[in-house]
Amino acid sequence: MRILIVEDATDMAEAIVARLAQSGMACDLAGTVNEAHAFMAVQRYDALILDINLPDGLGTDLLRDMRNKADPTPVLMLTALFSVDDRVSALDLGADDYLVKPFDQRELEARLRALLRRDTDQKSDVLKLADLSFFPATLSAEIAGNRLELTRREAALLGLLLRHPRQILGKERLYEGLYSFDDVDVGLNAIELYIGRLRKKIAGSGVMIETQRGLGYRIVESA
Repeated sequence: MRILIVEDATDMAEAIVARLAQSGMACDLAGTVNEAHAFMAVQRYDALILDINLPDGLGTDLLRDMRNKADPTPVLMLTALFSVDDRVSALDLGADDYLVKPFDQRELEARLRALLRRDTDQKSDVLKLADLSFFPATLSAEIAGNRLELTRREAALLGLLLRHPRQILGKERLYEGLYSFDDVDVGLNAIELYIGRLRKKIAGSGVMIETQRGLGYRIVESA
């Protein structure tokens, strides 16, 4: 999953990036409204974590602009404001959820996972297909109760596929979900490498990853 974090407090922003990276999420970091616009002009995101007070404006202005353009990307607002009116205003503008600073990183991650589930075919906190189960909270997977040994990238890729079972996901879409702009040294062919590894590891699960030539990949039940 690809997340844009719009936060000018460097320590907090870097802590969020580190936490989400451990959960297999690719994160880009913008410190201003203008930087956020620049990122969003060239990249699609699965969700935004958006601070309200930024050096060059308000996060709520960015949110308003997104919703005016019919951009449905889930937005989790971060705010140091405790006023109910302020929080209601953000929700009325189109925020999907909010978190008051200071907050526990575990709560932020849990709320973000809840937002991401809203846009997938599977709404449970466990993604299942045949005998294969994936647990986003721990970035782990099992086949009929037997734990799979997966690297963080492999687990993140499996999670992406299982969030959209039976749907074709392009190689570029998978790449964008795994790598941030900081990973400029990683090529698109890395997806083929991880797909190959996953196919071997999920053998016997009743699930297979199909290659749709020229289109991408999809995860389906084995025939």
